[in-house]
Amino acid sequence: MAFLIFGLQFDRYFIILNFKKIVMFDIGSMVIAGLVMLVSWLVSKRLQSKFDHYSKVFLKNGMSGAEIAEKMLADHGIRDVRVISTPGRLTDHYNPADKTVNLSEAVYNQRNAAAAAVAAHECGHAVQHAQAYQWLTMRSKLVPVVQIASSFMQWVLLAGILMVNTFPSLLLIGIILFATTTLFSVITLPVEYDASNRALAWLKNKNMVNQQEYAGAEDSLKWASRTYLVAAIGSIATLLYYIMRYMGSRD
Repeated sequence: MAFLIFGLQFDRYFIILNFKKIVMFDIGSMVIAGLVMLVSWLVSKRLQSKFDHYSKVFLKNGMSGAEIAEKMLADHGIRDVRVISTPGRLTDHYNPADKTVNLSEAVYNQRNAAAAAVAAHECGHAVQHAQAYQWLTMRSKLVPVVQIASSFMQWVLLAGILMVNTFPSLLLIGIILFATTTLFSVITLPVEYDASNRALAWLKNKNMVNQQEYAGAEDSLKWASRTYLVAAIGSIATLLYYIMRYMGSRD
């Protein structure tokens, strides 16, 4: 059916040959995806464990995540960003489009080291936005490109494998599309690490947390950052796999 969709007229031998290539393509990509998913799951489980642990380390100042966020924004002179509650767990994020710091219900309401860390981290993104942090600006510009690339790249890559002997450039186009998503993952790393550094520096310099609370906030953000690191490494590994497939087809 796939051959009919692409309008190809293969003889029986050519169909079997390309079917083997598709199987090899699927096995290779599935192995990489499986490894990345496994590591991501392990890191995510560790992250959840850390947050559960530090959610029991209550702040001496008694401030909620929402109050921490509002104070950090105020201390940086940011008046046009709202702090709002969003459903779910670990769904916290900063939205530059409508300038909102979105905190999950637990983070918004709770008064512990984990909530303080997350709230301050998301405000770190708001500070980046206000100060036109170059990596955040670059990532924001890539968003529409990545959205388009993500919609087509898997189909283009599959078609490229199917037609590698007749139209090898199609696989190269798929690789270029995937490379944009990989670039986005890589650029995300300095954005996330910088937001965490800003959060921790503010928490410490403004004496918002004591030594024990600071250690909990630092450990929480360290594991949160590792989820982005795993995603970037997985994307790079997958990109290299596609490139090797393309180079192999040229031999």
